[in-house]
Amino acid sequence: EEAIFLRKKITLLRAFSLLIGSMVGSGIFISPKGVLKNSGSVGFSLLVWFSCGLLSMFGALCYAELGTRITKSGGHYIYILETLGPLPSFLFLWAEFFAIRPANSAVVSLAFGRYMLEPFFAPCAAPVPAVKLVSLLGYYTVLTLNSWSVTWSARLQMALSVVKLLALALIIVPGMMLLAQGHTENFQDAFDRQSLVLDKLPLAFYAGMFAYSGWFQTGFVREELVKPERNIPLAVIVSVITVIVGYMLTNVSYYTVLGTEDVLASPAVAVSFVQRAFKSLISVVPVLVALSCFGTMNGGIFTFSRTLFVASREGQWPPLFSMIHIRRHTPLPAVMLMFPLVTAMVCIGDIYHLLNFFSFSRWLFIGLATLGLIVHRCRHPELHSPFQVPLFVPVSFTIICLFTVAMSFYSDPVNISIGCTIVLSGFPVYYLIIHRQIFLPFFSTFSDYLTHKLQLLLEVVQQEIKTY
Repeated sequence: EEAIFLRKKITLLRAFSLLIGSMVGSGIFISPKGVLKNSGSVGFSLLVWFSCGLLSMFGALCYAELGTRITKSGGHYIYILETLGPLPSFLFLWAEFFAIRPANSAVVSLAFGRYMLEPFFAPCAAPVPAVKLVSLLGYYTVLTLNSWSVTWSARLQMALSVVKLLALALIIVPGMMLLAQGHTENFQDAFDRQSLVLDKLPLAFYAGMFAYSGWFQTGFVREELVKPERNIPLAVIVSVITVIVGYMLTNVSYYTVLGTEDVLASPAVAVSFVQRAFKSLISVVPVLVALSCFGTMNGGIFTFSRTLFVASREGQWPPLFSMIHIRRHTPLPAVMLMFPLVTAMVCIGDIYHLLNFFSFSRWLFIGLATLGLIVHRCRHPELHSPFQVPLFVPVSFTIICLFTVAMSFYSDPVNISIGCTIVLSGFPVYYLIIHRQIFLPFFSTFSDYLTHKLQLLLEVVQQEIKTY
């Protein structure tokens, strides 16, 4: 009886919690090991963390401008489509679906399972099969919630954002207290150049940028935002500054209490920190960290389902995935599509290999999206965006992204080559199915039949009102 479309339910506070909840996840609790390992020393690792925060701010400002210039949801995908054309946008969609997003979700899910089980098995490591089982249960719970209600997903994100900030505070406060008491021995000779290996620095940046990743999430839900021209830049700037300050203080606390050898030896840095700092909270902090990862999973599913939804609406993905549940008003088919790939990657994956595997593709396309902002400015000088950043911001961000991607081939050629191959494998698919539509007539009858049956089963229909 009512129109079927995605409602504008994301206020400024919900946008802020979506960004905080997406950025503060598993990264700050697992990435310190990867940053330190590839940067070589405490001082250089802190420089990497600050540089990643500054780079994230540059990228976030670029995406804030793109979000005010381009009024559709879809994030990276729609920005590349509208500025650079259909081929690079399809290659992003292809890599995002088959590599970037499932690997990212698997990393966060595995971190959730590891921290959730840590109190029950300490001081021993939790069994790997148990970690993977709990990881999948957490992921399926979030998947179900996002299929059920947009409002409840947003409310959960707000609640878990508070939990995330509390978890950071429980790490920062004791570290700062020890530092104030003069415990600076772990910062002696902080910038040891002998341990610095330049060709490993891109991997350190990948680990750091993974911890900050999430600053681009508002672009994915642009059509569901209340007053997006005002709320996107405001939410982005406040949330990124908050996270930069929190991450720097957290890392200083880690090094004050643990030192480099302990950080490198720990499978779960936050748990090792609590074991050393205050044992009375040994069972509390891992649960807070697990809930933090749970919030990141929720934000990831919430936003990526909108990418598939928009890609389907633009004709580059099967039409079923641009449909909405008739009562729940959620993009149900798009939410459920990631289920099999994430399950497979959780079952067979390792956190640090997955991290390098998906980071190459992600930062390649983020660099292309900000390159698209420069192109869009040149093509449409008459358009006056309500929010505009100085030109050197997108230029420098794009150069750094593409340079880091190029350098990573020397750092981890195997995983990076796999990621590159997945991106390139989208070329023949685009040419045969999207561009020339050679195989489309053979599949159209079967596809229409299958779509109709799944529509009836899932109770979904096409959106009736344009929200862009």
